[in-house]
Amino acid sequence: MQPFPESLKSWRKAKRFSQLQLAVEADVSSRHISFLETGRARPSRDMIGRLARAMHLPLHAHNQLLTHAGYAARYSGRRWDGEAMAPIRAAVSHMLQAHAPYPGLAIDRLWTVVQMNRPAQMMFGTLGVREGDSLLDLLTSGRLPEHVENWPEVAHHAAQRLRTESAAQGGVARLDAVADQLAGVGSAGKPVDGPVMPTIFRMGETRLSLFTTLAQFGTPEDLALEDLKIELYFPADDTSATLLKAMAGSARDEDQTEQT
Repeated sequence: MQPFPESLKSWRKAKRFSQLQLAVEADVSSRHISFLETGRARPSRDMIGRLARAMHLPLHAHNQLLTHAGYAARYSGRRWDGEAMAPIRAAVSHMLQAHAPYPGLAIDRLWTVVQMNRPAQMMFGTLGVREGDSLLDLLTSGRLPEHVENWPEVAHHAAQRLRTESAAQGGVARLDAVADQLAGVGSAGKPVDGPVMPTIFRMGETRLSLFTTLAQFGTPEDLALEDLKIELYFPADDTSATLLKAMAGSARDEDQTEQT
C-alpha cells in the first residue's frame, strides 16, 4: 500500500472515525474517502488539510499526510531561543512569574523542562531537576517514592496522562514506555475526598500538598509550540499555601543579600 493511503487509514482508525463519519466531517463523499485509502484517488493539499482538520490531527500528523502524499510539509518547529519565538517566551515567562509564589514550569512533548519560575526551581532542584531535564527521567529514576507520600496514586494518574498524551499524538514510544513502567507500581488507591487528587511532597520536615493545572496555546501554527504545556501548581491546603509564601520570602531575602 502507498504511504498516504496507509497513513490516512491509520489516523482515521486511531481517531475512531468510520469512513462515513470522516466523509461527513470533511464534506466529501464516503466513496472518495474509500478511493483515497485504496490509492485509487490522489489527494490535493487542500483535501489533506480538510481531512486533518476534520480528525483534529496534531500538526506533525498533518505534515506526515502531506509528505506521504508527495507534498512539502506545511508546519515547522522553530527553535525556542529563536527571534520568532520571542513573544511566546515573554508570554510564558509572564505566566510563570505571575504565578509565584507557587511553582510553575513549561514542558515540551517529552516532558523536558523548557522554563521554570523560582519556586519551581527550588522545589524541583531538591529532586535534581533543572531546565533542560525531562520529568520522564524523574518519574522513572526511583527518587520519587521517598519524596512523594502518595506515590502509588500519583504514579497511577501519571500513567493515565501519559497514555492519553501518547494516543493524541498517534503513539509516542517514550511516553508509552514510561506509562507501562508506572502502571507496574501505580494504584488507583482510595477515593479522594476533594475534587482533585493532590501530589503530596515530603522533603525532610517539609510537607507540600499540591495539585496542577495545564495550559496550552490555543492556535498553534508551530510544531514546538503545539507541544508546549504550561503546568501550574497550586496549594491543596492552607498549610501548603503558607509554606510556599514563606519559602518565596526567604528566597527574596537571599537574593537581596547576594546583591548587596
